[in-house]
Amino acid sequence: MKKYNSLGALFSDYRKFYNISQSEFANEINVDLRTIQRWEKNLTLVKSEKEEDIVLATLMPYQLIHNLNGVVPIPTYYDFNTRKYSLFQQSNELPKLSWFLDQINLVSENIRTIDFDYDIKYLEQFIDTQKRDASYVNTDLIKKAVELLPELNFISVGKSGYYSGHCVVLPIKNTTYKKLRNKEISNKDLRPKDLLNYQPEELPIFYRYDITGDSNETIFYIMSRFFRFFQHIKTTYLMCGYTERDDNYQLNKEVGLNVVWEDEMLQKKLKLKYPPRFFEGDFKKFLSK
Repeated sequence: MKKYNSLGALFSDYRKFYNISQSEFANEINVDLRTIQRWEKNLTLVKSEKEEDIVLATLMPYQLIHNLNGVVPIPTYYDFNTRKYSLFQQSNELPKLSWFLDQINLVSENIRTIDFDYDIKYLEQFIDTQKRDASYVNTDLIKKAVELLPELNFISVGKSGYYSGHCVVLPIKNTTYKKLRNKEISNKDLRPKDLLNYQPEELPIFYRYDITGDSNETIFYIMSRFFRFFQHIKTTYLMCGYTERDDNYQLNKEVGLNVVWEDEMLQKKLKLKYPPRFFEGDFKKFLSK
């Protein structure tokens, strides 16, 4: 992560990362070019009512923007690849897996089941843009997932009340799982008809559609709730999913998920450290430690 001491430096790096001009950035957030120029020179602050527009347009965390948008900015670390912020260099790395086991029962009042009508604007923006190879968010699919599996379809909000992360997990049919595993379909092809009530199933299959958080604290509480579900499930199950993230490659293996296939061509295209991959397994061994 890089340490930022001003909004100007952050906005300048944002444009460099996405290779866009000041004019293009201005169009993204519906301001004039002169406003962007003044922001990047730290001559003026962003109006508070404009902060959420910037968050939705850029996918940068609200707390990051808010910390730097002050007469006396709060220095904050940020990584454009993982879209995570941190206040301290010591907390830049992901939480240790042992922390989840030791403190798995810690809960956060800032996490709640997805309220589809209210939350969908955040989910659409973040899920579509995170998957850089193709947009695939399907709102009807997420709505059905919330109905069938509210325990694993939840959202996190920061202390200020703004979106800070989410977990979307799909209870899928065996036939759908096989098609995903065999690369016959991808996430963008999934529809509500591919989901089912997992409880009567002899082998429930859970598909990790998308999980993200804007900081390690957020990720800790999201993953703790996620793991608690599987800690208490009584039946044998299969967990699977597709991901392009670099920061969880080793962690997925450590919790009991095995790589089924990798896309090295897409890895080169997206300039990733690890290839995008399909994984599967369960957390029984990990959670029994």
